[in-house]
Amino acid sequence: MTHLRHPEARRDELVEDIFGHRVADPYRWLEESGSPEVTAWSAAQRDLCRAALEALPGRRWLRDRMGELLAAGVTGPPVWRGEQRFFMRRRPGQEHAALHVVDAEGGERVLLDPTALDPTGRTTLDTWQLDREGRRLAFQTSTAGDDSGRLYVLDVASGDVIDGPVDRCRRSPVAWLPGGEAFFYVRRLPPEAVPPSEERYHRRVWLHHVGTDADRDDELVFGRNGPKTASYTVALSADGRRLIVSRAIGAARRNDLWIADLGVRGDRAPVFVPVQKDVDARTRAVVPRGGRVYLHTDHDAPRGRLAVVDVADFRAAGASSPSEWKDLLPEDPHAQLEHFTVLEGPELDRALLLAVRTRHTVSEITVHDLETGERLGEIATPGAGWVGEIRGREHEAWFTYTDPFTPVTVLRWDARTGTTDVPGSPPGRRTPAGDVGPASPTARTGHQITCASQDGAPVRVTVLAPSDRPSRPRPAILYVYGGFGLSYKPLYRPDVVAWVEAGGVYAVAHVRGGGEEGAHWHEAGIRAHKQKSIDDLHAAADALCRAGWTTPSQLVLSGESHGGLLVAAAVTQRPGSCRAALCAAPVLDLVRYERTGLGASWTREYGSAGVPEELGWLLRYSPYHNVREDGDYPAVFLTVSDGDGVVDPLHARKMCAALQHAAGPVPQRDGRGLTLLRVEPGVGHGPRATSRALELSVDQLSFAAWQSSLRLPR
Repeated sequence: MTHLRHPEARRDELVEDIFGHRVADPYRWLEESGSPEVTAWSAAQRDLCRAALEALPGRRWLRDRMGELLAAGVTGPPVWRGEQRFFMRRRPGQEHAALHVVDAEGGERVLLDPTALDPTGRTTLDTWQLDREGRRLAFQTSTAGDDSGRLYVLDVASGDVIDGPVDRCRRSPVAWLPGGEAFFYVRRLPPEAVPPSEERYHRRVWLHHVGTDADRDDELVFGRNGPKTASYTVALSADGRRLIVSRAIGAARRNDLWIADLGVRGDRAPVFVPVQKDVDARTRAVVPRGGRVYLHTDHDAPRGRLAVVDVADFRAAGASSPSEWKDLLPEDPHAQLEHFTVLEGPELDRALLLAVRTRHTVSEITVHDLETGERLGEIATPGAGWVGEIRGREHEAWFTYTDPFTPVTVLRWDARTGTTDVPGSPPGRRTPAGDVGPASPTARTGHQITCASQDGAPVRVTVLAPSDRPSRPRPAILYVYGGFGLSYKPLYRPDVVAWVEAGGVYAVAHVRGGGEEGAHWHEAGIRAHKQKSIDDLHAAADALCRAGWTTPSQLVLSGESHGGLLVAAAVTQRPGSCRAALCAAPVLDLVRYERTGLGASWTREYGSAGVPEELGWLLRYSPYHNVREDGDYPAVFLTVSDGDGVVDPLHARKMCAALQHAAGPVPQRDGRGLTLLRVEPGVGHGPRATSRALELSVDQLSFAAWQSSLRLPR
């Protein structure tokens, strides 16, 4: 690698005085993505990246092995409409999963295939919602990372698109009214109706009638003059009479909640009654059959509880406060309530409530009496993994199970017999007979260790390895996310399987700021406390080394989006604690992050550079502003997408230039100090075609193997 040289980058003497802080920004010119100078610099970075990666050994094995593991395909849990069953399935060789339907006679057909819509593979199917009768399907797509979103309506019987596109509604929830002629949904205001640079905000709830002009005829139902960064969800009760609207501001985990009885003034002018307003809690309402509202809330219950309220309480001024709601499932102090479903089939002796909780990221399912909440038993899962959303239908519950070494499997539990089976398995998966296809991963082990952070807080670390104890230090990847109250899910990951099969260790740090241990765990790692998330990551890295799993010279830190921020901050604070870092779609300039992407909605998580005290928080850990010219930094691989409308690639460009300047034109002979930037065209912040995801993983893992000295099979 002695021929590798960092491209030159102009370094300006730009220093601003912001609330008394001297803030340098030498690479602000790299924010202008379309300028000739940035285009030329980016081309030089692309050439350097390819020259460094394509010569690395083991790439063919990674590509072939992950291809085998991906060939298992994937099938999602079904959604029932009468005797029709709808589900997502990606068959071996497909770039995207397609939506399938099975009719009452058992005939199966593809209803919607994103690759058929766009053979280039750049179009993704983002969401889909069936009407209550199963006659019509509302679905949304995006292309090349475009975050505007386009909504269509498809006739299920013919497969024809009968409405749309309706734009500006990326990943909008859709709540169909009975009869399938109209639905509530969420859409942004048109650009001409909002201030400049705010086109990606200002959402509202609308009523749309199928076949009408959305721009001319849709009726504004909720959110008029609402906050700029407000986001909404909409849902209807099982009888279609009550509309439930939730509103969150920015990235805050708390929300306000309203319910409207559509029988009072109709669906065109609903009268909303508050369920929860101006309360620091996150609550979701579900109204199945009967007269009760089920409220899944973390009010006075950081790990979640399920409360019930009589629907009649919402006819006037609203229900009592959350602290006065009646608990059906009280909080478990050690497990987080994720979701639930109800079984009310005529063949059951009594109605049942099924609850899914996670205990330190591992899922469990319990069975309860719907009226009293009394625990009646549990549903066994195949292992210590993750249970996806559970869906009930009469006496059956359908759910998915996966863990890091087990592909996603759809399971069905029969409440009459208490038995669980696997209705069907794609090629290469475990079948009901127990056979294992050629694509199945080699058995490996996984467990958790606990370490103490700088302030003594216990931090759990999941360790996936070739053996159950560290016989010798191995090359290791330590992954982190730790933000926005989101939890790491122990899902099947072909890249993780391949890494461990090659002899490496893959670990996950469950740091504060995430949601693994409930709402309090999230709050402990935001705003003025964000450094605690970074401290937790340091502690996890140290614990892996102390326990003998790896050493600093064999350790690679890895993170995506918010996780990329934590990894980059850890690198700038303790450069010698790892050998390399993988930063995907990272947030790195915390002084100017609010100006691009969806940054303006993240101040609840980070704080705002426009507030003097909060700017001080941000400057203390902002990776871009803490790169020292004399810093001896590890190798860093930055990966971004040019269509990312969530985290602007400018963060990675500026950080890349700063790190390359610190290392000098020529990195060390062993690659330490090398910074690479990979920019992928035609995708955004979210899902991508299977082949593209595979190539990104090949680049990341081959870089990590090179830096950590993991010998990949040839």
